[in-house]
Amino acid sequence: MIIIVMGVSGSGKTTIGQLLAESLQWEFRDADSFHSLENIEKMRHGIPLNDLDRMPWLLAMQQAIQHWLQENKNVVLACSALKASYRQYLLIGNEGVKLVYLKGSFELIQKRLQKRHNHFMSEKLLKSQFDTLEEPTEAISIDVSQSPEEIVQNIRVSLGI
Repeated sequence: MIIIVMGVSGSGKTTIGQLLAESLQWEFRDADSFHSLENIEKMRHGIPLNDLDRMPWLLAMQQAIQHWLQENKNVVLACSALKASYRQYLLIGNEGVKLVYLKGSFELIQKRLQKRHNHFMSEKLLKSQFDTLEEPTEAISIDVSQSPEEIVQNIRVSLGI
């Protein structure tokens, strides 16, 4: 099974994804590792990515997901997946891919980003992320105001694992 943990920057994708993977003894991967150096530099300079920038990133993750499924690997992937069209690439019509949406208010997530250091994603891009976000209807929606441990427990209960 592949679990995609999605949400805007600062929603806790990496923290929750790592804790979830650890609790399940699964592999963890971060979608940031699939970005090109050019995309990372754009984001570091506060320049939002456009759909053209994201296409190679989405295709690389789609290939990885297909490979993991073929290999029967269990992986937790932290990925923003803000638009429905992006999620179509990642879910690839497969029952083996589950989507978890980490949902929080702009104010809560902005406070989290203000405390972050040494990350290429600028808090200035948060508004553009919320503007881009198309909330999924096909996902397990989790409130990020809870503790990381509670969030992981709620995900596991919702997925029955």
